Amino acid sequence: MRIAVLLLPLVACGSSSGGSSGDGPPSNPTGTCNAVVQQRAIEGYAHVPVCAHVTYESNPPSSGNHYPIWSAYESYSSAIPEGFWVHDLEHGAVVFSYNCPAGCTSDVAAAQSLIDGLPDDPACDPSQGNPRVRMVMTPDPNLQVKFAASSWGWTLRADCFDPDAFGAFVKAHYGQGREMICGQGDDLSTGVTPGCGQ
Repeated sequence: MRIAVLLLPLVACGSSSGGSSGDGPPSNPTGTCNAVVQQRAIEGYAHVPVCAHVTYESNPPSSGNHYPIWSAYESYSSAIPEGFWVHDLEHGAVVFSYNCPAGCTSDVAAAQSLIDGLPDDPACDPSQGNPRVRMVMTPDPNLQVKFAASSWGWTLRADCFDPDAFGAFVKAHYGQGREMICGQGDDLSTGVTPGCGQ
C-alpha cells in the first residue's frame, strides 16, 4: 500500500556536521563502546527532490529535509543516501548506521540480532504488506563514528555496537516521529542512482 505524501515548503538547513546550538547536552559516555546519547534540534521536514544533496546539522542525521519517498524498513549492505532514511525517522523508525572501512562484521551481526529480537510493532500489520518493525540498518560513509543510531530528534554515537546501549535507545525513542506511518517504503537493496545525494 502506498501512502500519499504532502509536499511542504523547503525549510533552510545548516551546513555544519557537528550539531547546532539548539541541541541538548550529550550524555556521559557509557559502556565499553563509549555510547553517547544526545537530543538534537529539529532541523525541518520539507521534501526535496529525490537524490538532491541535503546537509544535516547532526551526524548521524536525526531530522531535516528529506526525499518524498522513504526506504523500506530493512537492513542494507550498501549505503542508502541519508535523504531516504531521514524520512523513515519522521515515520517513527530507528536507524542503525555504521562506518567501518576495515570491516565490523560481528558488530553488524549483533545489531541485526537486536533488530530480529524486537517485539512486533502493534502499529504495523505485516499481513497488509507492512513491515514487522520500523527499523533500518545501513552503512553510512558520512558517519564520523563507527556505529550510531538515530531517531526523530535523537542520536546515539559509539565506538562499536553495544547491545545494551542500542537496545535502551530503541526502547526510549522508537515510534517518536512526526508521522506515525508504518507503510512500507521503497526497497533500495538493488542500489540507487550513482551520485545520489552527493
